[in-house]
Amino acid sequence: MFLYDGPENAKATLLLAHGAGAPMDSASMTSLAKTLAKHDLRIARFEFGYMAGRRTAAGRKPPPRAEKLTAEYLAAIAALSAKSPLVIGGKSMGGRVASMIADELFAAGTIAGLLCLGYPFHPIGKPEQLRTAHLGEMKTPALIAQGTRDPFGTREEVATYKLSKRIEILWLEDGDHDLKPRKSVSGFFAADHLATLGQAVAAWVARITAA
Repeated sequence: MFLYDGPENAKATLLLAHGAGAPMDSASMTSLAKTLAKHDLRIARFEFGYMAGRRTAAGRKPPPRAEKLTAEYLAAIAALSAKSPLVIGGKSMGGRVASMIADELFAAGTIAGLLCLGYPFHPIGKPEQLRTAHLGEMKTPALIAQGTRDPFGTREEVATYKLSKRIEILWLEDGDHDLKPRKSVSGFFAADHLATLGQAVAAWVARITAA
């Protein structure tokens, strides 16, 4: 099942998966999807099986390792059957899973790009456990939107990583893992960062789909 936002005849379709702990209809995912949909983009959200299971009597199951979710992401792409250029990605873990399958899909002409909303570069408090090995040689055009104080990868930390030149990073000042800033510290509201995100993603999608 997908949750849709944006026009059916949009210039591009974005398939987004949720993060490890919150569902596809969380407040954060919903605000992100609705913001992006304002820019003539078709947004489709979906849930991995473990998260969908939390809505039933099966109870709360922890997320499996990201590597074990790639098949589910591929199944979602097949089920979606996007009619416009497709960008895959998601929030945190969802974006990470998408990044693991992006190059194969890009080489096959299935997707146009990868969008990660708060990439989990490392576990919180464990900066030595990097999740960046595959990002160094990435061939897929990618945009990572990251808060500068994200505990999964701050601007200072990410500056030291070897990342492919195909990866662009949109830094949102004082943003946390949900890209939210502290107004008293940064002078920005969450709505300001959402507006910046929407404009940046729309411009990036237009650029990569025009090639």
